[in-house]
Amino acid sequence: MSKSKMILAVLASLMLTIFAGSAYADYALNFPEPVAPLPQQMYDLHMLTTKIATIIMIVVIGIVAYAIITFRKSKGYEADQNFHKSAFGTWSWLLVPVIVLGIDLTIAGSATDALKQVEDYSQKADVTIKVIGSQWKWTYEYMDDDIRIVSNMLPKEQAGDDYLRAVDNPLVLPTNKRIRFLHTASDVLHAWWVPQIVYKKDSIPGYINETWTNIEKEGTYRGQCAEICGTGHAFMPIVVEAVSPEKYEAWKAEQLMVAQAAAAEAASDKVWSKDELMGRGESIYNTNCAGCHQVNGTGMPGVFPALAGSKIATGDIAAHIEIVLDGKSGTAMSAWGAQLNDLELAAVITYERNAWDNNTGDAVQPADIKSARK
Repeated sequence: MSKSKMILAVLASLMLTIFAGSAYADYALNFPEPVAPLPQQMYDLHMLTTKIATIIMIVVIGIVAYAIITFRKSKGYEADQNFHKSAFGTWSWLLVPVIVLGIDLTIAGSATDALKQVEDYSQKADVTIKVIGSQWKWTYEYMDDDIRIVSNMLPKEQAGDDYLRAVDNPLVLPTNKRIRFLHTASDVLHAWWVPQIVYKKDSIPGYINETWTNIEKEGTYRGQCAEICGTGHAFMPIVVEAVSPEKYEAWKAEQLMVAQAAAAEAASDKVWSKDELMGRGESIYNTNCAGCHQVNGTGMPGVFPALAGSKIATGDIAAHIEIVLDGKSGTAMSAWGAQLNDLELAAVITYERNAWDNNTGDAVQPADIKSARK
Protein backbone atom coordinates (compact mmCIF):
# COMPACT_ATOMS: atom_id res chain seq x y z
CA MET A 1 0.00 0.00 0.00
CA SER A 2 1.34 3.44 -0.95
CA LYS A 3 1.86 6.14 1.66
CA SER A 4 -1.00 8.25 0.32
CA LYS A 5 -3.45 5.32 0.43
CA MET A 6 -2.35 4.48 3.97
CA ILE A 7 -2.99 8.05 5.09
CA LEU A 8 -6.43 8.04 3.46
CA ALA A 9 -7.27 4.76 5.24
CA VAL A 10 -6.30 6.22 8.62
CA LEU A 11 -8.35 9.36 8.00
CA ALA A 12 -11.36 7.29 6.93
CA SER A 13 -11.06 5.22 10.11
CA LEU A 14 -11.00 8.37 12.24
CA MET A 15 -14.09 9.76 10.51
CA LEU A 16 -15.95 6.48 10.98
CA THR A 17 -15.06 6.44 14.68
CA ILE A 18 -16.40 9.95 15.24
CA PHE A 19 -19.65 9.68 13.34
CA ALA A 20 -20.64 6.06 14.00
CA GLY A 21 -22.30 6.93 17.31
CA SER A 22 -23.49 3.46 18.36
CA ALA A 23 -20.18 1.79 17.58
CA TYR A 24 -18.36 4.57 19.42
CA ALA A 25 -20.49 4.03 22.53
CA ASP A 26 -19.93 0.26 22.46
CA TYR A 27 -16.22 0.79 23.04
CA ALA A 28 -16.97 2.94 26.12
CA LEU A 29 -14.74 5.75 24.90
CA ASN A 30 -17.18 8.48 25.82
CA PHE A 31 -19.19 9.86 28.73
CA PRO A 32 -22.33 7.88 29.63
CA GLU A 33 -25.57 9.16 28.11
CA PRO A 34 -27.15 11.82 30.39
CA VAL A 35 -30.66 11.44 31.82
CA ALA A 36 -31.23 15.08 32.80
CA PRO A 37 -31.73 18.13 30.53
CA LEU A 38 -28.73 20.27 31.51
CA PRO A 39 -26.16 17.41 31.51
CA GLN A 40 -27.59 16.42 28.11
CA GLN A 41 -26.96 19.92 26.82
CA MET A 42 -23.39 19.79 28.14
CA TYR A 43 -22.91 16.36 26.58
CA ASP A 44 -24.10 17.72 23.22
CA LEU A 45 -21.64 20.61 23.52
CA HIS A 46 -18.87 18.14 24.29
CA MET A 47 -19.74 16.11 21.20
CA LEU A 48 -19.97 19.24 19.03
CA THR A 49 -16.55 20.51 20.07
CA THR A 50 -15.04 17.03 19.74
CA LYS A 51 -16.34 16.63 16.19
CA ILE A 52 -15.21 20.11 15.16
CA ALA A 53 -11.76 19.56 16.67
CA THR A 54 -11.49 16.16 14.96
CA ILE A 55 -12.50 17.55 11.57
CA ILE A 56 -9.94 20.37 11.94
CA MET A 57 -7.28 17.85 12.95
CA ILE A 58 -8.07 15.61 9.95
CA VAL A 59 -8.02 18.53 7.52
CA VAL A 60 -4.74 19.93 8.85
CA ILE A 61 -3.04 16.51 8.97
CA GLY A 62 -4.35 15.79 5.44
CA ILE A 63 -2.94 19.04 4.07
CA VAL A 64 0.39 18.54 5.82
CA ALA A 65 0.63 14.90 4.64
CA TYR A 66 -0.28 15.88 1.08
CA ALA A 67 2.34 18.66 1.11
CA ILE A 68 5.03 16.36 2.49
CA ILE A 69 4.34 13.68 -0.11
CA THR A 70 3.69 15.89 -3.16
CA PHE A 71 6.25 18.63 -2.67
CA ARG A 72 9.13 16.62 -1.27
CA LYS A 73 12.69 17.43 -2.29
CA SER A 74 13.29 13.91 -3.64
CA LYS A 75 10.87 14.70 -6.47
CA GLY A 76 12.91 17.77 -7.33
CA TYR A 77 10.29 20.23 -6.16
CA GLU A 78 11.50 23.76 -5.50
CA ALA A 79 9.68 26.06 -3.07
CA ASP A 80 7.67 28.92 -4.56
CA GLN A 81 9.37 32.04 -3.22
CA ASN A 82 6.44 34.25 -4.29
CA PHE A 83 3.55 32.19 -2.84
CA HIS A 84 2.69 34.97 -0.41
CA LYS A 85 2.03 37.31 -3.33
CA SER A 86 -0.59 35.01 -4.89
CA ALA A 87 -4.35 35.54 -4.34
CA PHE A 88 -4.58 32.51 -2.02
CA GLY A 89 -1.46 33.48 -0.14
CA THR A 90 -2.84 36.97 0.40
CA TRP A 91 -6.48 36.23 1.29
CA SER A 92 -5.80 33.18 3.51
CA TRP A 93 -4.59 35.56 6.22
CA LEU A 94 -8.14 36.90 6.35
CA LEU A 95 -10.14 33.75 5.60
CA VAL A 96 -8.54 31.51 8.25
CA PRO A 97 -9.29 33.84 11.21
CA VAL A 98 -12.85 34.37 9.91
CA ILE A 99 -13.41 30.61 9.76
CA VAL A 100 -11.97 30.13 13.26
CA LEU A 101 -14.13 32.94 14.65
CA GLY A 102 -17.20 31.45 12.99
CA ILE A 103 -16.50 28.08 14.62
CA ASP A 104 -16.02 29.74 18.02
CA LEU A 105 -19.29 31.66 17.74
CA THR A 106 -21.12 28.47 16.73
CA ILE A 107 -20.01 26.84 19.99
CA ALA A 108 -20.40 29.97 22.11
CA GLY A 109 -24.13 30.37 21.45
CA SER A 110 -25.04 26.99 22.92
CA ALA A 111 -22.42 27.26 25.66
CA THR A 112 -23.79 30.61 26.85
CA ASP A 113 -27.26 29.15 27.29
CA ALA A 114 -25.86 26.20 29.27
CA LEU A 115 -23.88 28.54 31.56
CA LYS A 116 -26.99 30.61 32.21
CA GLN A 117 -28.90 27.49 33.27
CA VAL A 118 -26.06 26.41 35.57
CA GLU A 119 -26.52 29.60 37.57
CA ASP A 120 -30.32 29.72 37.33
CA TYR A 121 -31.78 29.23 40.82
CA SER A 122 -35.07 31.01 40.18
CA GLN A 123 -37.25 27.88 40.26
CA LYS A 124 -38.34 26.37 43.56
CA ALA A 125 -36.80 23.01 44.35
CA ASP A 126 -38.98 19.98 45.13
CA VAL A 127 -36.16 18.24 47.03
CA THR A 128 -33.09 19.81 48.67
CA ILE A 129 -30.09 17.63 49.51
CA LYS A 130 -27.05 18.81 51.46
CA VAL A 131 -24.02 16.86 50.21
CA ILE A 132 -21.09 16.78 52.65
CA GLY A 133 -17.74 15.38 51.51
CA SER A 134 -15.27 14.09 54.08
CA GLN A 135 -12.26 11.80 54.09
CA TRP A 136 -13.45 9.42 52.71
CA LYS A 137 -17.20 9.19 52.49
CA TRP A 138 -20.30 11.19 51.55
CA THR A 139 -23.04 12.33 53.91
CA TYR A 140 -26.47 13.24 52.53
CA GLU A 141 -28.91 15.35 54.53
CA TYR A 142 -32.47 15.66 53.23
CA MET A 143 -33.10 19.21 54.32
CA ASP A 144 -36.91 19.04 54.22
CA ASP A 145 -37.34 15.69 55.95
CA ASP A 146 -34.68 15.34 58.68
CA ILE A 147 -33.17 12.26 57.00
CA ARG A 148 -29.42 11.70 57.10
CA ILE A 149 -27.56 9.05 55.08
CA VAL A 150 -23.85 8.19 55.36
CA SER A 151 -22.50 6.55 52.21
CA ASN A 152 -19.27 4.52 52.32
CA MET A 153 -17.55 2.43 49.69
CA LEU A 154 -18.18 -1.30 50.01
CA PRO A 155 -15.13 -3.53 50.56
CA LYS A 156 -14.05 -5.74 47.68
CA GLU A 157 -15.50 -8.93 49.14
CA GLN A 158 -18.96 -7.33 49.26
CA ALA A 159 -18.80 -5.23 46.08
CA GLY A 160 -17.53 -7.96 43.76
CA ASP A 161 -17.24 -6.69 40.17
CA ASP A 162 -18.45 -3.26 41.31
CA TYR A 163 -15.49 -2.71 43.62
CA LEU A 164 -14.62 1.01 43.81
CA ARG A 165 -18.08 1.73 42.36
CA ALA A 166 -20.45 0.35 45.02
CA VAL A 167 -21.57 1.87 48.33
CA ASP A 168 -23.47 0.70 51.37
CA ASN A 169 -26.10 3.47 51.29
CA PRO A 170 -26.91 5.05 47.91
CA LEU A 171 -28.53 8.45 47.55
CA VAL A 172 -32.21 7.92 46.67
CA LEU A 173 -33.86 10.60 44.52
CA PRO A 174 -37.21 10.97 42.73
CA THR A 175 -37.54 11.32 38.97
CA ASN A 176 -39.18 14.31 37.27
CA LYS A 177 -38.63 16.59 40.25
CA ARG A 178 -36.35 19.62 40.52
CA ILE A 179 -33.59 18.59 42.93
CA ARG A 180 -31.29 21.12 44.57
CA PHE A 181 -27.86 20.09 45.87
CA LEU A 182 -25.96 22.11 48.46
CA HIS A 183 -22.29 21.12 48.41
CA THR A 184 -19.83 21.52 51.27
CA ALA A 185 -17.04 19.57 52.98
CA SER A 186 -15.94 18.88 56.54
CA ASP A 187 -12.17 18.73 56.02
CA VAL A 188 -10.59 19.34 52.58
CA LEU A 189 -11.79 20.04 49.04
CA HIS A 190 -14.00 17.39 47.46
CA ALA A 191 -16.23 17.39 44.36
CA TRP A 192 -19.47 15.43 44.04
CA TRP A 193 -19.92 14.43 40.39
CA VAL A 194 -22.37 12.07 38.69
CA PRO A 195 -22.06 12.98 34.98
CA GLN A 196 -25.35 11.37 33.91
CA ILE A 197 -27.48 13.51 36.21
CA VAL A 198 -25.63 16.64 37.36
CA TYR A 199 -22.67 18.85 36.55
CA LYS A 200 -19.70 19.25 38.90
CA LYS A 201 -18.93 21.91 41.50
CA ASP A 202 -16.35 21.83 44.27
CA SER A 203 -17.27 21.01 47.87
CA ILE A 204 -15.40 23.57 49.99
CA PRO A 205 -15.13 23.51 53.82
CA GLY A 206 -17.08 26.41 55.34
CA TYR A 207 -18.70 27.32 52.02
CA ILE A 208 -21.85 26.23 50.16
CA ASN A 209 -21.90 25.60 46.41
CA GLU A 210 -25.15 24.84 44.62
CA THR A 211 -26.18 22.65 41.69
CA TRP A 212 -29.51 21.33 40.46
CA THR A 213 -30.97 18.59 38.30
CA ASN A 214 -34.19 16.99 37.07
CA ILE A 215 -33.72 13.26 36.49
CA GLU A 216 -35.96 11.99 33.70
CA LYS A 217 -35.32 8.24 33.87
CA GLU A 218 -35.27 5.70 36.70
CA GLY A 219 -32.04 3.79 37.24
CA THR A 220 -28.74 3.53 39.07
CA TYR A 221 -26.18 6.21 38.26
CA ARG A 222 -22.58 6.22 39.43
CA GLY A 223 -19.92 8.85 39.94
CA GLN A 224 -16.93 9.64 42.12
CA CYS A 225 -15.11 12.41 43.89
CA ALA A 226 -13.61 14.61 41.17
CA GLU A 227 -11.22 16.62 43.34
CA ILE A 228 -7.98 15.05 44.59
CA CYS A 229 -8.64 15.00 48.34
CA GLY A 230 -5.93 12.79 49.80
CA THR A 231 -4.72 9.21 49.87
CA GLY A 232 -8.28 7.86 49.93
CA HIS A 233 -9.48 9.91 46.95
CA ALA A 234 -10.09 6.77 44.89
CA PHE A 235 -12.34 5.32 47.59
CA MET A 236 -15.19 7.87 47.44
CA PRO A 237 -17.63 6.44 44.89
CA ILE A 238 -21.13 7.86 44.47
CA VAL A 239 -24.24 5.85 43.73
CA VAL A 240 -27.61 7.48 43.02
CA GLU A 241 -30.81 5.45 42.86
CA ALA A 242 -33.43 7.36 40.83
CA VAL A 243 -36.93 6.03 41.51
CA SER A 244 -40.47 7.10 40.75
CA PRO A 245 -42.04 9.75 43.04
CA GLU A 246 -44.30 7.05 44.53
CA LYS A 247 -41.37 4.78 45.40
CA TYR A 248 -39.46 7.77 46.73
CA GLU A 249 -42.27 8.70 49.12
CA ALA A 250 -42.47 5.10 50.36
CA TRP A 251 -38.68 5.01 50.91
CA LYS A 252 -38.81 8.34 52.72
CA ALA A 253 -41.59 7.15 55.06
CA GLU A 254 -39.55 4.05 55.91
CA GLN A 255 -36.43 6.14 56.64
CA LEU A 256 -38.39 8.49 58.89
CA MET A 257 -39.79 5.56 60.87
CA VAL A 258 -36.28 4.15 61.36
CA ALA A 259 -34.94 7.57 62.40
CA GLN A 260 -37.77 8.13 64.87
CA ALA A 261 -37.27 4.68 66.40
CA ALA A 262 -33.52 5.32 66.73
CA ALA A 263 -34.14 8.71 68.34
CA ALA A 264 -36.60 7.21 70.82
CA GLU A 265 -34.18 4.43 71.66
CA ALA A 266 -31.33 6.89 72.20
CA ALA A 267 -33.50 9.08 74.44
CA SER A 268 -34.59 6.23 76.70
CA ASP A 269 -33.14 5.76 80.19
CA LYS A 270 -31.97 2.22 79.48
CA VAL A 271 -28.54 1.30 80.82
CA TRP A 272 -26.69 -0.61 78.11
CA SER A 273 -24.24 -3.42 78.75
CA LYS A 274 -20.70 -3.14 77.44
CA ASP A 275 -21.26 -5.99 74.98
CA GLU A 276 -24.36 -4.26 73.55
CA LEU A 277 -22.47 -1.00 73.15
CA MET A 278 -19.47 -2.75 71.60
CA GLY A 279 -21.68 -4.47 69.02
CA ARG A 280 -23.27 -1.20 67.96
CA GLY A 281 -20.04 0.75 68.27
CA GLU A 282 -18.08 -1.45 65.87
CA SER A 283 -20.57 -0.85 63.05
CA ILE A 284 -20.66 2.91 63.71
CA TYR A 285 -16.87 3.09 63.89
CA ASN A 286 -16.38 1.19 60.62
CA THR A 287 -18.90 3.45 58.90
CA ASN A 288 -17.74 6.82 60.20
CA CYS A 289 -14.25 6.56 61.66
CA ALA A 290 -12.32 3.77 59.93
CA GLY A 291 -11.61 5.89 56.85
CA CYS A 292 -9.13 7.94 58.90
CA HIS A 293 -8.22 5.83 61.93
CA GLN A 294 -8.36 2.49 60.03
CA VAL A 295 -10.36 -0.61 60.94
CA ASN A 296 -7.54 -1.86 63.19
CA GLY A 297 -7.20 1.50 64.96
CA THR A 298 -3.64 2.11 63.75
CA GLY A 299 -4.43 5.37 61.93
CA MET A 300 -2.13 6.78 59.26
CA PRO A 301 1.26 7.84 60.65
CA GLY A 302 1.81 11.54 60.17
CA VAL A 303 -1.75 12.08 58.93
CA PHE A 304 -4.33 10.56 61.29
CA PRO A 305 -3.47 9.46 64.85
CA ALA A 306 -3.81 5.89 66.01
CA LEU A 307 -6.50 5.01 68.55
CA ALA A 308 -5.06 1.64 69.50
CA GLY A 309 -3.14 2.25 72.71
CA SER A 310 -3.58 6.02 72.40
CA LYS A 311 -3.82 8.41 75.32
CA ILE A 312 -7.21 9.72 74.21
CA ALA A 313 -8.79 6.25 73.96
CA THR A 314 -7.34 4.87 77.17
CA GLY A 315 -7.15 8.00 79.31
CA ASP A 316 -9.71 10.42 80.71
CA ILE A 317 -13.25 9.52 79.55
CA ALA A 318 -14.47 13.12 79.69
CA ALA A 319 -11.69 14.25 77.34
CA HIS A 320 -12.51 11.39 74.96
CA ILE A 321 -16.19 12.33 74.90
CA GLU A 322 -15.34 16.01 74.39
CA ILE A 323 -13.15 15.48 71.33
CA VAL A 324 -15.69 13.17 69.68
CA LEU A 325 -18.53 15.62 70.41
CA ASP A 326 -16.77 18.85 69.42
CA GLY A 327 -13.93 17.74 67.14
CA LYS A 328 -10.50 19.32 67.22
CA SER A 329 -9.84 22.71 65.68
CA GLY A 330 -7.15 22.85 63.02
CA THR A 331 -7.34 19.14 62.26
CA ALA A 332 -9.50 16.80 60.16
CA MET A 333 -11.27 15.60 63.31
CA SER A 334 -14.93 16.49 62.77
CA ALA A 335 -17.43 17.35 65.47
CA TRP A 336 -19.74 14.35 65.65
CA GLY A 337 -22.15 15.81 68.20
CA ALA A 338 -24.54 17.05 65.52
CA GLN A 339 -24.16 13.95 63.35
CA LEU A 340 -24.76 11.06 65.77
CA ASN A 341 -27.29 10.63 68.57
CA ASP A 342 -26.39 9.99 72.20
CA LEU A 343 -26.62 6.21 71.92
CA GLU A 344 -24.47 6.10 68.78
CA LEU A 345 -21.83 8.32 70.37
CA ALA A 346 -21.81 6.27 73.57
CA ALA A 347 -21.45 3.06 71.56
CA VAL A 348 -18.58 4.24 69.36
CA ILE A 349 -16.65 5.72 72.30
CA THR A 350 -17.13 2.49 74.26
CA TYR A 351 -15.87 0.55 71.26
CA GLU A 352 -12.77 2.75 70.90
CA ARG A 353 -11.96 2.34 74.59
CA ASN A 354 -12.15 -1.46 74.49
CA ALA A 355 -11.12 -2.54 70.97
CA TRP A 356 -7.57 -3.35 69.76
CA ASP A 357 -6.39 -4.39 73.25
CA ASN A 358 -7.26 -1.02 74.78
CA ASN A 359 -9.39 -2.99 77.26
CA THR A 360 -10.27 -0.16 79.63
CA GLY A 361 -13.49 -1.93 80.64
CA ASP A 362 -15.40 1.38 80.33
CA ALA A 363 -19.03 1.39 79.17
CA VAL A 364 -20.09 4.92 78.23
CA GLN A 365 -23.84 5.43 78.53
CA PRO A 366 -26.14 7.71 76.49
CA ALA A 367 -26.76 9.64 79.72
CA ASP A 368 -23.05 10.47 79.87
CA ILE A 369 -23.22 11.96 76.37
CA LYS A 370 -26.39 13.88 77.22
CA SER A 371 -24.67 15.33 80.27
CA ALA A 372 -21.57 16.27 78.27
CA ARG A 373 -23.69 18.10 75.66
CA LYS A 374 -24.91 20.46 78.39
